[in-house]
Amino acid sequence: MSLQRFHVGQRYCEYVIHNGTVYLSGQVPDDAGLDIRGQTQQVLDHIDRWLIEAGSGRRNLISATIYLADLADYDGMNQVWDAWLPSACAPARATVQAKLAKPGWRLEIQVIAAVN
Repeated sequence: MSLQRFHVGQRYCEYVIHNGTVYLSGQVPDDAGLDIRGQTQQVLDHIDRWLIEAGSGRRNLISATIYLADLADYDGMNQVWDAWLPSACAPARATVQAKLAKPGWRLEIQVIAAVN
């Protein structure tokens, strides 16, 4: 069994690799002042960064959980998500409304992917 943790902090690490699978922590936007499209793009950019560093990529997504502070943002988030996701590579996905840790955050996304 191999388990590796990356960018480890006191409470969490950015991602864990175990048995050829990468598990990302929930990713949040840097700029809480942006609208849902801007925040979604920032979060997806973070996901790209960590997946690439882990030896994976968006084509290898297995699962995604999307937490929205307000379900009224669902369509706006999906516009950015759909443009980002490669054709025929949609992961299993859940989208739920949740109270997020910071009031300005409109979403948080957590993904699991296969490592190349």
